[in-house]
Amino acid sequence: MGEYPQIFRVRQTFEAPRVLDVAAEVERQLARLELQRQLQPGQSVAVTAGSRGIANIALIIRAICQHVRRLGGEPFIVPAMGSHGGGTAEGQRKVIESYGVTEQFCGCPIRSSLETVIVCQAAEGFPVHFDRQAWEADHVIVCGRVKPHTGFVGDIESGLMKMMLIGLGKHEGAKIYHRAILNYSFGQILRSVAREVLAKCRILAGVAIVENGYDQTALIEAVPPDQFETREKELLLLARQWMPKLPFAEVDLLLIDEIGKNISGSGMDTNVVGRKYNDHKAADDEYPKVKRIAIRGLTADTHGNATGLGMAEFCRSQILQQMDVEATRINALTGGHPTAAMLPLDYPTDRQILDAALPTIGLADPPDARLLWIHNTLDVAEVECSLAYLEEARRRSDLEVVVPPRPLPMDTAGNLPAFRSAH
Repeated sequence: MGEYPQIFRVRQTFEAPRVLDVAAEVERQLARLELQRQLQPGQSVAVTAGSRGIANIALIIRAICQHVRRLGGEPFIVPAMGSHGGGTAEGQRKVIESYGVTEQFCGCPIRSSLETVIVCQAAEGFPVHFDRQAWEADHVIVCGRVKPHTGFVGDIESGLMKMMLIGLGKHEGAKIYHRAILNYSFGQILRSVAREVLAKCRILAGVAIVENGYDQTALIEAVPPDQFETREKELLLLARQWMPKLPFAEVDLLLIDEIGKNISGSGMDTNVVGRKYNDHKAADDEYPKVKRIAIRGLTADTHGNATGLGMAEFCRSQILQQMDVEATRINALTGGHPTAAMLPLDYPTDRQILDAALPTIGLADPPDARLLWIHNTLDVAEVECSLAYLEEARRRSDLEVVVPPRPLPMDTAGNLPAFRSAH
């Protein structure tokens, strides 16, 4: 084909509250709860560490552990995730260590196991699983990021409540809960299981994290267990308000440099790309509306888990070599989303992807295509945009053109550079 859109780079302005001293804020928040009224010296405390690449997560986990130690408790860290890390104890330990959550940094042991205890039967008739290491501890502190879920809708989505289900339920719990959600609803199963866990599993406190549109820590709040549900609803509203988004509502082709489990549970955040309800098309009232998605690579921290690749129409062939097929399939099946592991059309070069994708977008000629190019769905503060958007970009006060229009910077092999070095 040879004719492609020219591109320019915009910088978005998001609302950006930010916690400047993360460790001090964790300490201040936990001190408010006066946990010494329940935590006796010498008692053990399991602290959850999940599979997401949360900003400052190692600092936050370490600060929680230090607070527990100051009160005379004995903290240890539990990897809290369903089927990530290939569904193995060692794999899950490696996931949190890759984020800097190590025994050396946090000053306490990591106890990783897939073994669970069946706490009781939920009212809907399925077993409630809970991580054995956490079950045997005297107390549990649940730490997690509150944000819109990539597949479920409700007044509570991803956060402390979900961590008690899927994270502390481990692989066995995640499997049965995702099955139950297909029969009932996410909200019903979330509340049903959380109710049992809060009643029976010695949850001492929660530490909720909310991020801003620049992938920075915007808020940290220690929450007593009896307020998890009410407070998480309020924090979710803030998370929705602050979360990153693409700068334009209609997109013909979206190029994404990388997807991965550290970026989102679905590899790429469906809230950002507009595919929360359907893999390949936005719902009627859902935005943005993206016709085609092309994925260029996997993050290192995803360890070959390419869950979410099935929501793209095109990808670079190198991804199929990077992909751990078994880990990807286990994760997609556990989550009740088998199509997330299906393979898009793959091509060796970016040029071949463009040549295949651009004729499928409708009547617009390739140079006039509405093309966006991003690093990943957590990092959209700067976006490369095609000329079709230039007039609107210049009009909008929340967008600044930081690199003027230029040809796509394709090399002689037909590949684009990494997004971050494209300017």
